[in-house]
Amino acid sequence: MHHGEEPPTTLVVGFAEFGVAGLTAVDYLTQELDLVETGHLEAESLPTITPFAQGRPRHHTRLYSGGDQLAVLVGELAVPRRADGPLSEELMAWASGHGVEEMTILSGVPVVHGPDQHEPFYVATEDYVASRLEDVDIEPMGNGFLDGVDAALMQRGIDSDLRVGLVTTPVHDQAPDAEAALRLLDAFDRIHDRRVDVGPLESFAADIRQHYAELADRIERASAEERPDDRMFM
Repeated sequence: MHHGEEPPTTLVVGFAEFGVAGLTAVDYLTQELDLVETGHLEAESLPTITPFAQGRPRHHTRLYSGGDQLAVLVGELAVPRRADGPLSEELMAWASGHGVEEMTILSGVPVVHGPDQHEPFYVATEDYVASRLEDVDIEPMGNGFLDGVDAALMQRGIDSDLRVGLVTTPVHDQAPDAEAALRLLDAFDRIHDRRVDVGPLESFAADIRQHYAELADRIERASAEERPDDRMFM
């Protein structure tokens, strides 16, 4: 990880996954909270991808902060299976060495669901639950298991002092799934006691729809060996 200032104690993370709901949510947070880019992440085994906008290139996995106790990691790279370990190791090593105390992961999951299951759910370490979730009306995800980079980060949270919580919600094929991103942002508000104005999210999602649709296409084209499976059960 390359960064330009000491990070806050709380890190919120979102990657390019199914429906790009988590990525849409964290990208939106950087806009609404007026955060500025302060660093980026590199790790072995990551494929080469350089996003750009208006002709300007940028790093695919960027750290944003704004001087308070919150930083946001925006990951525009669809992380292949072979890179789950190296990326999570790099991120956790950086976090443990720079005073980060907790990590909140925002992520969508493409599970079959009914209309009454359009809700956020969580998977979290015991210390995260005790710190953030005991008084928050969000249900735990039922039996199952995580896969991919989310699983790698959660596993390292189990074995370290870093509190790790994954907030997830069912997503649809559309990219970006703005409704799923709204649910993730609402859960973020309740967990972190923030008041994020989500009114402009629909227009924000429309502005970046083509860019995120291309990311979703990359995920869909990934081979079975490279693409992590989402196997969380409701």
